[in-house]
Amino acid sequence: MTFPMDSGKDCVRAWEAMPWVLQDSATQEQGAWLEDHLAQCESCRAEFAQQSRLRLALSLPADVPVDADVGLGRLLARLDMPDPQELRLRSRPGNWLSRALVAAVLVQALGLGVLGVKLWSGGGEPSYRTLSQETLPAAPGAIRVVPDAGMTLADWNALLHALRLQVVSGPNDVGAYTVAPVSSASTAQHALQQLRTTRGILLAEPVAVTP
Repeated sequence: MTFPMDSGKDCVRAWEAMPWVLQDSATQEQGAWLEDHLAQCESCRAEFAQQSRLRLALSLPADVPVDADVGLGRLLARLDMPDPQELRLRSRPGNWLSRALVAAVLVQALGLGVLGVKLWSGGGEPSYRTLSQETLPAAPGAIRVVPDAGMTLADWNALLHALRLQVVSGPNDVGAYTVAPVSSASTAQHALQQLRTTRGILLAEPVAVTP
């Protein structure tokens, strides 16, 4: 038996009295004092419990047969059993993954539903037209423009911005765009003249207004 390095005199006295109390050789005063000390000292309570178990083991009859194979089998069975805490930790990723998959399916279904409502309600002009559909009336002051294939997008946008024009349709099969004034149709004639004199514009003609 070794005493803890930080034990006080009371702990040393308690450890010395434990064997006498366990063997019923201590006086009543020693027993009462040890019981009072154990109620206040956790380390001494642990030591007293260990010595009590050791005394109980030594008190068992020596002729009791011991089956080593049975004991080893029980030990191996306990070692093979998974820890309950480990089982809970293993089950968490699966549960989290299942919840994540369910949430993803719900979000996807919601998105498809919103898209379906938008497509069904319709709200804007179709992005394509067939030959059987009627031709939409041209915007006031509309101009049909064919830019050169080598004209950059930046130059095209800059030209439209400078002339205050916007693309309303196109390009068609021959690369022609239909543009119209942003603010007033009165500026269309000036824009038409500017387009005809601009380098990179192959064609600029007014579009006849359909009644």
